Amino acid sequence: MTPAALRKICLAFPGAREEFPFGADTSVFKVAGKVFALGPLKAKPLRISLKCEPDLAVRLRAEHPAIIPGYHLNKQHWNTVELDGSLTGDFVREMIEDSYDLVVAGLPKREREKLKWVGLSQE
Repeated sequence: MTPAALRKICLAFPGAREEFPFGADTSVFKVAGKVFALGPLKAKPLRISLKCEPDLAVRLRAEHPAIIPGYHLNKQHWNTVELDGSLTGDFVREMIEDSYDLVVAGLPKREREKLKWVGLSQE
């Protein structure tokens, strides 16, 4: 996966924005001011940190060497994913979507309605 493809996936979600609060080298993707993905898109190998449900985060780390506890983040709720080719693009896209959904689910109802978000349990 390329940095451009990763950026395109992250920005495809309703209300998603890219910001650079930690400097020009670190892309931070937010929805309603809340972070759902971040990483140095110029790094080699490419990697991104994503929010994750705690039990699933542990399971993913055990199953995939490319997934480690969140780098400089709360390791209970964040994973850092190295995009070294060992994970499919669809799998990475699903993890990004899950991260986005976790963040949006925690927003006030009014914000969720503005985004026209449908929770996973309602799909």
